[in-house]
Amino acid sequence: QVQLVESGGGLVQPGGSLRLSCAASGSMFGLYNMAWYRQVPGTQRELVALITPGGGTNYGDSVQGRFIISRDNANKNTVYLQMNSLNPEDTAVYYCNAVHRVSGSGSWGQGTQVTVSS
Repeated sequence: QVQLVESGGGLVQPGGSLRLSCAASGSMFGLYNMAWYRQVPGTQRELVALITPGGGTNYGDSVQGRFIISRDNANKNTVYLQMNSLNPEDTAVYYCNAVHRVSGSGSWGQGTQVTVSS
């Protein structure tokens, strides 16, 4: 099972950009679907973006066209979330998620806060 550590969160002004990173330790990173979720207190965790080992992607409706998910399988075992044109509604704790494509076992990172405010 992989362990996940997120980084890159912080405070940004509306219209700005941030890049989140999620480093995965453990073996067989290439067998995991990787995803970013976000959660606002009092609401359900929602899918932001997902990427398969082969690079196939899926995005939540609210971030389509603004966010880009990518992954480095070869060298860094890391998944990234490039967030552009941020608005206050993007404020949330962002969580990295890994799901093994065969077994279905999953892991969560500890979360990183993103705050969009002027």
